[in-house]
Amino acid sequence: MPSHEQTVQNQFDPRAEAYRRSAVHAAGPDLEHVRELLARAALRARKALDLGCGAGHLSFALAPHLERLVALDPSPGMLAAVSRGAAERGLTQIETCLGSAESLAYPDGSFDLVCSRYSAHHWSRLEAAVHEMVRVLAPGGHVLLIDVVGPPDALVDTHLQAMELLRDASHVRNRSVREWRELLGAAGLVEREYRQWALRIEFDSWVTRMRTPEARVAAIRALQSGAPQEVRAALGLDADGSFTLQTGLFWLTRAPRASTARD
Repeated sequence: MPSHEQTVQNQFDPRAEAYRRSAVHAAGPDLEHVRELLARAALRARKALDLGCGAGHLSFALAPHLERLVALDPSPGMLAAVSRGAAERGLTQIETCLGSAESLAYPDGSFDLVCSRYSAHHWSRLEAAVHEMVRVLAPGGHVLLIDVVGPPDALVDTHLQAMELLRDASHVRNRSVREWRELLGAAGLVEREYRQWALRIEFDSWVTRMRTPEARVAAIRALQSGAPQEVRAALGLDADGSFTLQTGLFWLTRAPRASTARD
């Protein structure tokens, strides 16, 4: 059986162009808010790292504000899509790197901004990845994390996680806002802002983009049709299988180092 890392690559390499064209990924209020955050904070960031960059939509939104942006992903196909998209947009400050968020080949303090969008739910060693984000963050830098957040209700969460895994074998877990806050705080990050938006998922394009096998599509539909009313209401399930996710955005800085007598 393939490793999780190989599963991620197998899932996304053949689907890079589909994700580059995906309206769900290419736009959204979160990307608009990212631009507002950079302008409002008068961010000093000149070097940024986009972890699990996918087809590059966050990189494309950030690059005009930066001198250098490294788009990192374990999928060569996705990185090729990023390179094409950057060339089309004239974004010469974007460079690509094949790698994993859990083990970064960069010295401490290398980047003024470390970010990720719609990738962390694929990371099998999330705590390690978050600590790597903090390690490569320069003093005074920022972390930007955007991902689907898991429902706080256990019944709803169980149904959503099952749907996600049936659709995509590389899915690990959508963490709740509470789980994220505990993890990020433990890594030494201070939350400066949190925003959340509803994200409507059209069922047919959702499974088509991932080329989900018919047997698994049927299993998702069976799970949905048997879901209790509480789940149907919370996810906004429609007869065609479409439903609503929640996108969460965390804007953070590293906690200041505690002073000592020697300081």
